[in-house]
Amino acid sequence: MYPEPRQKFIQLCLKRILDCVISLILIVIALPLLVTCIIAIKLESRGSALFLQHRVGLFGREFAMLKLRTMYAGSQQPRPTDGHLVKLRSDPRITRVGRLLRITSLDELPQLFNVLAGQMSLVGPRPLVPHMLAPYRELALVRSRVRPGITGLWQIRDRAHATHVSFMAEHDLEYVKRFSLWLDLMILLKTPWCVIFAKGAH
Repeated sequence: MYPEPRQKFIQLCLKRILDCVISLILIVIALPLLVTCIIAIKLESRGSALFLQHRVGLFGREFAMLKLRTMYAGSQQPRPTDGHLVKLRSDPRITRVGRLLRITSLDELPQLFNVLAGQMSLVGPRPLVPHMLAPYRELALVRSRVRPGITGLWQIRDRAHATHVSFMAEHDLEYVKRFSLWLDLMILLKTPWCVIFAKGAH
């Protein structure tokens, strides 16, 4: 059984307040770093430094998720194969700056603005593109109960090797079922460790 949003209304309200406060603080602190990354991207290759992609969010609504561009302009992201998320270790489409951004997860920094706008949360299931959720109606319905997040259970576990959709779904469903502020805090505390050691980043 998955708890209805109203059953944890107070926690969800506190979660939203914390999202706004923490994301605003992080944006202010990370702004010089974000500007530096944008300059580095622009110096290496042509095109916008920001990459927008439609993802599925709360209540199944689509939104434009922000990322720093890590590929050469015009590159297309391959679709999952047999339920696997495609992650090439030597992808020629990725720029040198982009590879560093991915390893350090700095390409996710602009998503703090998505959090501030209420489209995402700091913690939650990673927002997926519509075609990935299309074959999984039940998963889509459960995921839509909470805002998607910048980090989550999948990110602090083995996202490097367990790249099958079923692995991600298992952890997304676990998060929705177990949701609490304490779980969010645990995930937030473990995330820097995963980022520092580039665990699961390609």
